[in-house]
Amino acid sequence: MADSTTEIAAPPRTTKKDAARKQIRGSSLLLSGRLLSVGLNFVSQVLIVRHLSTSDYGAWAYALSVVSFCQGFATLGLDRAISRFIPIYHEREEYDKLFGTIALVFGTILLTSSLLISAFFAMPDLIAKLMAEGKASFTLLYVLIFLIPVEVLDGLFMGLFASFSNARSIFFRKHVLGPLLKLAVVMLLMLFQSDALFLAYGYLSASILGVLIYVALFLRMLRQENLIGRWRASGMAVPLRAVFAFTLPMMTSDLVSVVIHSADALLLGYFHDATQVAYYRVVLPAAKLNTIVMNSFALLFTPTAARLFAKGDHAGINELYWKTAIWLAVLSFPVFALTFSVAEPLTLFLYGERYQQSGIILALLSLGYYFSAALGFNGLTLKVIGQLGYIVRINLAAALINVIVNLLLIPRYGALGAAIGTAGTMIVHNIFKQTGLRLAAGVSLFEKSYFSFYLLLALSACGLFVLQFAVETNFYVAVTLAAMISLFVIMVSKKRLHVAENFPELLKLPLIGKLLQ
Repeated sequence: MADSTTEIAAPPRTTKKDAARKQIRGSSLLLSGRLLSVGLNFVSQVLIVRHLSTSDYGAWAYALSVVSFCQGFATLGLDRAISRFIPIYHEREEYDKLFGTIALVFGTILLTSSLLISAFFAMPDLIAKLMAEGKASFTLLYVLIFLIPVEVLDGLFMGLFASFSNARSIFFRKHVLGPLLKLAVVMLLMLFQSDALFLAYGYLSASILGVLIYVALFLRMLRQENLIGRWRASGMAVPLRAVFAFTLPMMTSDLVSVVIHSADALLLGYFHDATQVAYYRVVLPAAKLNTIVMNSFALLFTPTAARLFAKGDHAGINELYWKTAIWLAVLSFPVFALTFSVAEPLTLFLYGERYQQSGIILALLSLGYYFSAALGFNGLTLKVIGQLGYIVRINLAAALINVIVNLLLIPRYGALGAAIGTAGTMIVHNIFKQTGLRLAAGVSLFEKSYFSFYLLLALSACGLFVLQFAVETNFYVAVTLAAMISLFVIMVSKKRLHVAENFPELLKLPLIGKLLQ
């Protein structure tokens, strides 16, 4: 059988409604786990900020930004090959290509990670010149640089479990055990009144242990899927051309992600001191809370969409896309209302007066992240249907825009300039991706029936944002208002979510059932 992923396979064994329903339900287990893990990680981050000085936290954040920057290039886009090709080869029972893809991805990424680490130790003086006050960050980098292969492997294993719809293993390892290990490291940091270097060694050790647990879980999953008996090293067919033809253009997605989410901190460290890095990075985890739902649904969206594409079910992809987009917009709204509309009171409550100026930075970043979530998986949809040329062009354009804007704003405005540049680029990039949906057969650019729904979300968030400045409120009043607005949005939008179709068991719960009926 040919490598082309555009072949039409056997007739669908499930309807498009079944696919969308299965994807939403499976993603919801991951969402509950992500809520738990984000909560634990967020507690860890707040404790770290409270424990370390502003400059020490800035050095820690800068070192992590360098790791994230390198990690984005270490994957060569191959992490996407797992979630796209594995479901297709498994669906077609092409086990030689399935195992060949796994071997290719893991081997290549271990090689690229090793080269990046070697380059760091070979050119320490050159790297040190990129830091305005880099002694503390550079010391941390000697430890954290080894997180590159560990974190990349962690992401690959998660993609493998998602490809086989094994949400429970992801739930346990990614959302329970991993965050608990890191929280334990932070508690030890505070108990021993230690420094950021202790934290770096602890984070690295926890991540290595997590990957080892993933290996054990993966071997067990292969036995459960009866795949171990189908593996033959001599019979593996490595689909080198098919995989790299798809993933190398996708490196531009990694480029734009690195530029948007990591390069800003690197530029802050170059033009300013660690304090400006701290002002920016301290609120970044809170802003990223807007992507909790999106990241959880993405794990199963790509394999589901890939299977529909393999069957030629374009109408099913369209339904999957818009149903998922509505769930993303509604479930992410309470976080957006809190981190955007009441950003300043939230910042003061979490991090104290020394980070007061980070409030407006949180609001800007939250706007960018929520805009991305509310429009749904436009980028993933374009990738699944093979619109690689368009993705490459818009990714390069977005990366160029971000670099130019940040170079203009960061030297003069510091952390505020970085927030403006980052949020603006995320919005422009998503407009590009949404426009590109017109290239997808059977996928609509925008469903007109959802216009009033999105207008409701925008007016609710902006109204609460204006109210915050018109009437001075404390944190607890602001949170109460955000909760009331969020409840109003959910009540108005419940018909759009088709709760009875996707989660009929929720209607049986005493309080939630009445709200969602």
